[in-house]
Amino acid sequence: MRTVVFDLDGTLADTSADLLAAANACFRGLGHTAMLDSADTLTAFHGGRAMLRLGFSRLGGYSEADVDAQYPVLLAAYAEAIDTHTTLYPGAVRAIEGLRDAGFALAICTNKPAGLAETLTRSLGIRHLFGALVGADTLPVRKPDPATLFEAIARVGGDPARAVLIGDTQTDRDTGLAAAVPVVLVTFGPEGAGVSRMAPEALLDHYDDLAAVVQQLLAQ
Repeated sequence: MRTVVFDLDGTLADTSADLLAAANACFRGLGHTAMLDSADTLTAFHGGRAMLRLGFSRLGGYSEADVDAQYPVLLAAYAEAIDTHTTLYPGAVRAIEGLRDAGFALAICTNKPAGLAETLTRSLGIRHLFGALVGADTLPVRKPDPATLFEAIARVGGDPARAVLIGDTQTDRDTGLAAAVPVVLVTFGPEGAGVSRMAPEALLDHYDDLAAVVQQLLAQ
């Protein structure tokens, strides 16, 4: 079965503002002001620990123990306000529904903890569109380990030889390379057109073009 696997943050939805707010909640809890702002969107899509490291570095330094101590605090803050500012990218739902109606198997493979990803996709009203969701803690490994992508494909009855990964970061590109699965990187994510430097098999400028891009890759 032809399968399309999607990353979540920065690919299906812009989650950056809520992620940054969760990190800033940690620093406020420590008695500081907000250490991150909208200029740090790219860091937000690299994960909670990356945001904490950046914030602590602006305070003059940190240890990994500092990051480890605040990471659960960040996750709790994020869970409490997971969809305050998050929005789906334009055309995403229509494009995904079109693939589903055309007979594609659909899955999500994200480095967000699975529980949070389940909560967010249900809140956004899109969970029912995907046959499977593999998160950062579903397996002992996470992207860019190809096992995560293979698991997502297997859970919807797909075949890696007939699959495509839609993403937005170097992590997604590396996952596809490790799995020998073609990667489409979106140009409306945090890096914009800069993702072209990663030489993906295709670029996606708008979800209106998704079906055509996927069909071309799987026809090769």
